[in-house]
Amino acid sequence: MTDFSDYLPYAFALIVAIPFLVLLRQFVYTYINLKNQEIKLLSLKSNSENKTHSYERMTLFLERVKPSNLIQKFDKDLAAHEFVFLTERTINEEFDYNSSQQLYLTKNAWQNIVDSKNAVISLLHKTYESLNNNPNLDEFKTVFIMNYMNGDDYIGTTIEDLRREILIIA
Repeated sequence: MTDFSDYLPYAFALIVAIPFLVLLRQFVYTYINLKNQEIKLLSLKSNSENKTHSYERMTLFLERVKPSNLIQKFDKDLAAHEFVFLTERTINEEFDYNSSQQLYLTKNAWQNIVDSKNAVISLLHKTYESLNNNPNLDEFKTVFIMNYMNGDDYIGTTIEDLRREILIIA
C-alpha cells in the first residue's frame, strides 16, 4: 500500500492533465478549421473583386468603342480612310490590352463583347465602302453615327447584360 501512495500525486496530475490536453487539442483543431474557413472566404472575396474589376474594365471598353465616342478622337484634318484605319487600330489595341479580363467573365459575356467590337469595326468599313466618292471626315462621321443609330444598339445591350451579370455575382 505504501508503494501505491507514492504514485498518488502522479496519478492526480495525470487525471488533471488528460482533460486539459483533450480540451487543448480540440481548441487547436477548431482554431485551425476557423482559419481555413477565413482563408477560403478571403479568397472568394478577392476573386469577386477581380470579377467586379473585370466587368468595370470591359464596360469602360464598350463605352469607348461606341461610335459617339469614337468620332471625337483624332485630328479633324484626317481623311476618312485614315480615320477608319486609326480607329480600327485603337479599338484592337484596347481590346488586346483588356483581353486578359476574359478569365473573370462568363463565356457569354465575353462573346458579346467580342461581337460588339467586331460589329463596330464592320460598321466602320461598311460606312466607308458605302461612301464611294471619298467623303470628307465630317460627312463620314455623320453617316457612321446615323448607321449605328439606325441599327441595333448592340453595345448598349452588351453593357446591360454585363450589368445583370455583375448583380448576380455581387
